[in-house]
Amino acid sequence: MELRKFSSKYFSTVSLLAAILFTVTWKAASQRIETTYFDTPLTFSADTVPVKSKLLPVKAVPPRSGITSSDTVPLPSRAQEIKTDTIPRTDTASRINITSSDTTLLPGSDSLRQKTDTFSVRLSKDSFEEPIKYNAEDSAVVKVKSKKIVLYGKTKTDYQNMSLEAPKVEIDQQTQVMTAFNSRDSTGAVVEDAKFADGEQNFTSDTIQFNFKTQKGLTKNTITQSGEMFVHGEVVKKVDSVVTFVKRGYFTTCNLDEPHFGFRSNKIKVINKKVAVSGPTHPEFEGVPLPVYLPFGFFPLSQGRHSGMLPPQFATNDQMGLGLEGLGYYQVINDYWDAKVYGNFYSYGSWSANVNPTYRKRYHYSGSFNFGLQRTKRNFKGDPDYYSNNSYSLTWSHSADSRARPGTSFSANVNASSTSYNKNVPNNANLNFQNQLSSSITYSKSWVDKPYNLTVSANHNQNNQTGIVNLSLPDMGFTVSTIYPFQRKEFAGSKRWYEQLGIGYNGTFRNQISFYDTAFKLRNLLDTAQWGAQHNIPITLSLPPILGGAIVLAPSVSYSQVWLDKQRLLKWNDAANKVDTVINKGFFLDQQVSFGLSFNTALFGTFNFKKGKALRHIIRPTLGLSYAPSLSDKYYDRVRVVTGDTITYAKLQGGIFNGYGNVTSGSISFGIDNNLEMKYKPRKDTSGEFKKLRLIDGFGFNGSYNLLGKTNKLSHIALYFRNNLFEKINLNANADLSPYLRNKFGGDSTEYIWKGASGFRVGRITSGSISMSTSFQSKPKDEEKAKKQKDDLDKQLNDPVLAGDRQRLLDYMRQNPAEFVDFNIPWQVSLSFSLYFAEQAKPDYTGFETVTSASTNFSGSFSLTPKWNLSANGYYDFKTKKLQTFTMSISREMHCWQLSINVAPVGLYRYFNFTISPKSGLLQDLRINRTRSFYTPY
Repeated sequence: MELRKFSSKYFSTVSLLAAILFTVTWKAASQRIETTYFDTPLTFSADTVPVKSKLLPVKAVPPRSGITSSDTVPLPSRAQEIKTDTIPRTDTASRINITSSDTTLLPGSDSLRQKTDTFSVRLSKDSFEEPIKYNAEDSAVVKVKSKKIVLYGKTKTDYQNMSLEAPKVEIDQQTQVMTAFNSRDSTGAVVEDAKFADGEQNFTSDTIQFNFKTQKGLTKNTITQSGEMFVHGEVVKKVDSVVTFVKRGYFTTCNLDEPHFGFRSNKIKVINKKVAVSGPTHPEFEGVPLPVYLPFGFFPLSQGRHSGMLPPQFATNDQMGLGLEGLGYYQVINDYWDAKVYGNFYSYGSWSANVNPTYRKRYHYSGSFNFGLQRTKRNFKGDPDYYSNNSYSLTWSHSADSRARPGTSFSANVNASSTSYNKNVPNNANLNFQNQLSSSITYSKSWVDKPYNLTVSANHNQNNQTGIVNLSLPDMGFTVSTIYPFQRKEFAGSKRWYEQLGIGYNGTFRNQISFYDTAFKLRNLLDTAQWGAQHNIPITLSLPPILGGAIVLAPSVSYSQVWLDKQRLLKWNDAANKVDTVINKGFFLDQQVSFGLSFNTALFGTFNFKKGKALRHIIRPTLGLSYAPSLSDKYYDRVRVVTGDTITYAKLQGGIFNGYGNVTSGSISFGIDNNLEMKYKPRKDTSGEFKKLRLIDGFGFNGSYNLLGKTNKLSHIALYFRNNLFEKINLNANADLSPYLRNKFGGDSTEYIWKGASGFRVGRITSGSISMSTSFQSKPKDEEKAKKQKDDLDKQLNDPVLAGDRQRLLDYMRQNPAEFVDFNIPWQVSLSFSLYFAEQAKPDYTGFETVTSASTNFSGSFSLTPKWNLSANGYYDFKTKKLQTFTMSISREMHCWQLSINVAPVGLYRYFNFTISPKSGLLQDLRINRTRSFYTPY
């Protein structure tokens, strides 16, 4: 009875559960079989017990890819394969990864059945495209219901290429808007701003809102930077990563939160690193608006090269009148070329025009041209000091990258002009006193694994004081490096002595034209044309050192030739009572053979005079023997001079090359070089290491004695001294000592000076020079900043693209030193002094004269206060007892602006210059400039 009650009570419940279980499992299996989301098996289970089947036996199925091979009991063999697959395609066995060539399927609960995960993830519509990475030092609050995340403290949020740093950030997942706030103290002052970066755009704001979906943002009280330009705005709307709109904005190049100056406008559009445009705008200084309104503002922000006008500077000149300087146009031609055309124009009629193209192809070549025409007029016709002149200037600089064509190189450095061009350039003392100009265009070729080198060049030099111009075209040189003809290609051990015998060659061919700048005619060029060649074949022998390496022997033989196309003949003219010069054209060959043997060694001496201190003296004596027979007697002659005496002269002198001597020489050359060093131990140095100090870098003498000479066997003695005192003062001194008495022409007589009636004397100084230079400066306030400024300036001066502008940049720096004052160095001083004297015969051979020159250059700067600097530089000539040039400058550091005053009260051009300008290169033409120039003719 109880059993019946149990059955009736629970039967319905068990039946219902069984029906539900059957329905759920059948439906799930059906769904798994029919799904097509996953066709590739994810996991497999492997049988460990063989399947028993009544079907015909088949061959064992080998493990498939993805099926584990851990079964320990093999499948039984079957007699034959089943040819027809009777399992429908909906069976999961057809879904597993079995090769198509296998037609065998296991029935029933086959352990090869694929087990796959069939679930899929459906993303929410308000989800972000990429994950947001964020962190906060204080805390992060996640509001699940409102789907918001609030970060506190110093937070950083990164999304794609955007980054946000702010004291507080709120992220709304529903609207996909991120909002950042700044932090303020109890007084309302800003403690930390919100900073947002999107690509190359940076924003510093009070509040920032950014929509991740639209990629647009809105900020308040924002500062953003594009290149050198800072844009302040009350409301800034970021449209994309490039374009920004500003409401009630402010343009400036001052990097302060409260800038010193700027241009204010209500509507501004900024295209990052391209351009900024605005509606009506007006300037402000220190928050005070100026009554100057412009209908619109246009500020280029692009980097690199861009075509455009070159604005002029207003100038006044006492001799040329009012003028505009630097007016021109800059044109970008293509990726490799650009050009600049500019000029100066004055009201009295003077003008100058310059064309300056530059070019550069990376890893190939770079260079620049500059051609200038100058028309100089001072005062008016009829005035006693009226002056009119036309002149020109040509410069070209070119350099080739050695990687472009290994083994060859081409370079050019051309600087040519009319002799009056430099003198007429206003306000440039450096050019006004530059009397020597030189140029060189060179092509060189070297052969790989060959000892040959070829050089072809064109050279130019001119003297603006005398007006003589010399052109060498072409100037060819061919050299063969030393080769060793007796050296074995393969050898073991040490070399034999004759294998060290080397021979070389160097030859030069030169064609030269000379003329006066004011008499440039083709006939004159042909009359002055001359050519010459020089050949030299040196033969050397490298011998091993003797006496344990103490002495080095170096024998040598040399053969030389000179080819010339003309010789000079001197004839006495009785009628005119002078010496005439006659040029005889033809082919003239002079030659010389010399033999030599040199000895070199070094002697060391140390004197210990205190504990831990010692003096070291190094002596390097040299001794040489040489023999050169006279092969040039036919190219020497004698001529009468004004005094009635007869002198010997060389016919092959004064040409491109000079002939050789007419005296057989068997000479002994000698010389001694010395230097002194001291070793000491610093008192404050606790390491115990010794330090070296050079007391004298070098001093000594050298000369020679001709054993075969008939007279004047002893040569002049050359004396020298060089030192760097305290590593601050560079000192160099040279002197030429003659051992003979002076004759009436200022030359050497045949009598030794110590045998003269005036008593014993070592020698007579015929020429000498002394030069000294030093510079001192205080330590920079910021050494890293000083190093960076120096590197930037050196990079700009050494840039091959700017080679054409390099001299103009240096000239501008000399004219306006106040604009280049380094306030990071409180003071600096530079001094240099030079003295030269020499005895020389007068042009008419009536006696001798002593030529002397002495001058000093000085420069220095001193910061009166951290913001005021005074500097000066000048050149004083002791011979004329005049201050040739002097410039004084005053500079005022004004953060984003700089004031400079330059005054040159002496010199060819005296001038006064007052300039106040922004430091930024973007607004370099927004300057107030006042210049007055005064010309003082000689």
